[in-house]
Amino acid sequence: MRTPFDADAAGYDEDTFHPYVAEQLIAGLDRDPKLLVDVAAGTGAAAFAALRLLAPAAVLAIDLSPAMIEIAQAKATAQDPDGRITWQVGSAVPLPVADGEADAVVCASALHFLGQRALADWHRVLRPGGKLAFSMVSAERFTPSGKFAELVPRDLRVPGTLEEAAALATDAGFRTATAQHVKRDQGDRVRQVFAVFAEA
Repeated sequence: MRTPFDADAAGYDEDTFHPYVAEQLIAGLDRDPKLLVDVAAGTGAAAFAALRLLAPAAVLAIDLSPAMIEIAQAKATAQDPDGRITWQVGSAVPLPVADGEADAVVCASALHFLGQRALADWHRVLRPGGKLAFSMVSAERFTPSGKFAELVPRDLRVPGTLEEAAALATDAGFRTATAQHVKRDQGDRVRQVFAVFAEA
């Protein structure tokens, strides 16, 4: 089944902001999780960063786009020689993970396509004390258009401030949450998102 994201897969890795954001999120998580779930994994930036920075026992990387997962699996030959990452094509909500089974959940630059129910599902799969890290566009900079505009759920409030970004997690039941700006000057423009770190 083809998705609207398949057409972007071939050139996805040309945008260096995606792996930059993914690394910032992974760096904010605890080391050595037994199971880390990478939601809307794309071509694997967060999953591969987790192997380098956290040493998880296992990673489940799931994405709706078969083309994205195909590219990620091709890169895994060199970047995951031990085969710790399980790649899965499928919907990210609900996750195919049992209640309280995950130690960490990360979602780089995709929550605005998943909606409020994703936050509730992440809370479900995390063990008590488990960690969540996600990035989120800001209301000031977010103007969906074209084929992606119709994919944006209406139930999620796009935050305009750090406080509003953190509240996405606490309103979904997470005990604590903090938010910070992740910004990068790419010459022709400055890219910026919110990074939120929360505890179940």
